Amino acid sequence: MAKHIEYKTSGTCARMVTVDVEDGIVTSCQFTGGCHGNTQGVAALVCGMKAEDAIAKLEGIKCGFKNTSCADQLSRAIKE
Repeated sequence: MAKHIEYKTSGTCARMVTVDVEDGIVTSCQFTGGCHGNTQGVAALVCGMKAEDAIAKLEGIKCGFKNTSCADQLSRAIKE
């Protein structure tokens, strides 16, 4: 079953993350805004990963003094 997620981020430089999950696997990921190199890297790393593994690895990561990060926001998007 395919799921297309458009998640409006909160507390990060990125404004949105778009994720496709099919049969529990992240098939694509793209950030709008944020630190281009970092968000591209995170997106590339999660593609092909089990959604539950991506959540486990990214959930709770903080950016500087913020309570969240683009990676953490991605984990929240996938959880939806």
